[in-house]
Amino acid sequence: MLFLDELPEFSRHVLEVLRQPLETGEIHLARASHERRYPAQFQLVAAMNPCPCGHLGDPRQRCQCTASQIQRYQARLSGPLLDRIDLQVEVPALPPEQLTAQTQGESSEAVRERVMAARERQMARGALNSQLSGKALEAACALNDEERAWLAGVLEKLKLSARAYHRVLRVALTLADLQGEPKPTQPHLIEAIGYRQLDRMLKGT
Repeated sequence: MLFLDELPEFSRHVLEVLRQPLETGEIHLARASHERRYPAQFQLVAAMNPCPCGHLGDPRQRCQCTASQIQRYQARLSGPLLDRIDLQVEVPALPPEQLTAQTQGESSEAVRERVMAARERQMARGALNSQLSGKALEAACALNDEERAWLAGVLEKLKLSARAYHRVLRVALTLADLQGEPKPTQPHLIEAIGYRQLDRMLKGT
């Protein structure tokens, strides 16, 4: 796992270098007459503020950034890099009453059992969802004509790329696996698209 905190603070060149290993699981180096390939399969986890001051959208503290500052800050993440990030989720600041509240959520053991069952379902299919070829992914999702037409309309409206389309399918299939469903349905597709929040924010959709 590779965790990058304050993602936009890295130089754009450094971030763009991540595109190849995220896509292929390899690092390809070419120097003069020599070429080398090294395995580089990893899970990327990153965090960023919504703006330079960190308060954009915070109801308790006013953002001090100008519109141009926010645009420049967010533009440090290219579309092709975002295409390769499956889950883009906003985590809003919690008010003190929620931070101090004692609530009981789902236990780690219950989550583990659900995840292990989903992994077993994927291995029975032949590979983890992240490793399925495009053809195998399409076959596993088995979308009907109505679902395909609906999804095509959403992708066009959100201006998502072909790569993002396959990422949406992988997430939707995983959601179905976690629920023990044989294939993703429209609610799974809606949830998967909902996780691409940066795509929608940066494209103004």
